[in-house]
Amino acid sequence: MRTPVLLAALLAFAVSTRAARPNFLVILADDLGWSDLGCYGGEIPTPNLDALARNGLRFTQAYNTARCWPSRAAITTGYYAQQVRRDIVPGIASGGRGVRPVWAPLVSELLRPAGYRNHHSGKWHIDGRPRDLGFDHSFEIGQGQNNFFKAPGNTDDGVPDVQTPDYHVTVATAERSIKYLREHAEKFPGRPFYQYLCFTAPHFPLHAPAEDIARHRDTYLRGWDEIAAERHDRQRRMGLVNHDLPPMERDVGPPYHFPDAFPILGPGEINRPLPWTELTPEQRRFQAGKMAVHAAMVDRMDREIGRVIAQLKAMGAFDDTVILFASDNGASAEIMVRGDGHDPSAPLGSARTYLCLGPGWSSAANTPFRRHKTWVHEGGIATPFIAHWPAGIKARGELRRTPVHLIDVVPTLLELAGATKPAAVRGHDVPPAPGRSLVPAFAADVNIARDFLWWEHEGHRAIRAGDWKLVALKGGGWELYDLSRDRGEQRNLAPAQPEKVRELEALWSRQMETSAAHALTDPPPPEAPKKGKGAKGKK
Repeated sequence: MRTPVLLAALLAFAVSTRAARPNFLVILADDLGWSDLGCYGGEIPTPNLDALARNGLRFTQAYNTARCWPSRAAITTGYYAQQVRRDIVPGIASGGRGVRPVWAPLVSELLRPAGYRNHHSGKWHIDGRPRDLGFDHSFEIGQGQNNFFKAPGNTDDGVPDVQTPDYHVTVATAERSIKYLREHAEKFPGRPFYQYLCFTAPHFPLHAPAEDIARHRDTYLRGWDEIAAERHDRQRRMGLVNHDLPPMERDVGPPYHFPDAFPILGPGEINRPLPWTELTPEQRRFQAGKMAVHAAMVDRMDREIGRVIAQLKAMGAFDDTVILFASDNGASAEIMVRGDGHDPSAPLGSARTYLCLGPGWSSAANTPFRRHKTWVHEGGIATPFIAHWPAGIKARGELRRTPVHLIDVVPTLLELAGATKPAAVRGHDVPPAPGRSLVPAFAADVNIARDFLWWEHEGHRAIRAGDWKLVALKGGGWELYDLSRDRGEQRNLAPAQPEKVRELEALWSRQMETSAAHALTDPPPPEAPKKGKGAKGKK
C-alpha cells in the first residue's frame, strides 16, 4: 500500500507535469529483440539509447502485441488492437486491413486541442493517412519496407522522396524528423510537440551501408549459442532478469513456410536454431554475416536517434521532452524472399540482397525468452522500454519492474499534456480504455494497478494477471507460468494448478468478448480483398 507521503508526492508530480505540458518523442523500432540494445545486455553498440537509459528509466517487464500493426494501434490509441479492429476479431473486418471505430481517435488527434503540433516519420501501418489524423507533417515509408536503399514510394508530406546515391531509409526517417523539429523551433517555439518516430530497422530485408556492416564483420562468428549466453550473463549482472537462460528451441522454425526461398538463398540458410557446432563452415559464415547486418541496422538506428537528440538539444527542448522507446514485437524468425528478390552473388546486406534474421539469431536477439515475433510467449511480446525526461524524471539509471504495455503510452501522454478524451465521438460513446498512465512509475518503482494484460494474435493466446501468465500456442493447450520465478517459461504449472488455469481462461474469454463488443459498436466497413499468398504475403 502506498504511504500518504508517497501519494502526496505523486500527486504533486502529476500536477506539476500537467502545468508544464512537455514535448513528446515516441520512438518505435521494428523487429528489435529484447536484448539487442547495450542497456538490455546486448553487445551491439547503442550509446545513444544507453545514455537515455543511464539518465532515465528501463522497464524490465514491458510488452507489445507480438506484431507490427497491432502494436501501432495500441501505442496510438491506448486500446488493444482487437478492440479497435486492428487485429483479428472473428466475423468482422479487422486485422491489418481493419478500420478503427469512429470513437477511437489517435493520440495525435487528442493532443491537438491541447496546443500540440504533431509530426510522424517512418513506418505507418495504421488505417488512414497521418495528415488526416492530427499530424501536421508526415514522412511515410512505402517501397522502403522492401528495400532500405530505395526512395520511390516514400513521401514527405505527399511529395515523393528523392533518390540519392547514399540513400538509406533509416537515415531518411531521422532526417525528416529533424527537419520537422527545426521548423517547429523556428515557427512554433511556444508550442509543445509530439514526434512519432517509427524506424523500420531492424526489420527484414537486412540492409545496411557497407561501412556499418564492416564494424560488426567478425563479431558473430562464435555463434548464437555463445552470444545468447553472454547476453544473459550481462542481463543477470544488470539486474534485468533473475531466471536461468532457457535452452534454445532447436525444433522451432519460422512461423510461415516459404519453401521457394531456400533454393534462392542457398546452402548457407537454415530454418532451425541448431547448435552452432553442427553447422557447416559455409552456414556459419552466412549466418554470422546476417547477424552482422542486423547489428549494423541497430547500430545505425541508434546513431540516427543520436542525431535527433542532438537537434532537441540544439533547440533547447531536450530537458522537457519525454522520450519513450520501444519495439513493436520481438525479433523475427521469418525467412522469405520478396520485393526485388535476392542475388546470392551480391554482398550480404547490399541493395540486391533479401535476407531475414531467421530463428537462430532471433532466439539470441530475444534472450532470455522463448519464441519470436507473432508468438505470445515472452520472446514475441517482451520489449525494451526506456523512459527519459530530465525535467520530470529525477531517477537516473533505475529499473522499473511493474508490468506495462504499449496501451499505456496514450494515457501517459494525455495525463502529462493535461489533455482529455471525449465522452462520445459522432454519437458513439467512447468505451473505457485498458491502458494505464505510467506517470506514477516515473516517480517511484511502484506497481501500476490493473486486473490483467491480454494478448491474441493468429490464434496464439495469453493473459497475465499479477505474476501469473496463461499462454497457449495456436491449436494447443494452456500453459501456466509463475513469471516471478520463471519468466523463461520453462516450468508449466497448468497440470498442478487447474483452478488457476480456469480462472485465467475465463478472464481471457471475457476480454475477447469485450474486444468483439467494442469492435462492433459502430458498423465496420466491408473487408477489403485479401492479398494473395507467396512472395508478397505477410509482413
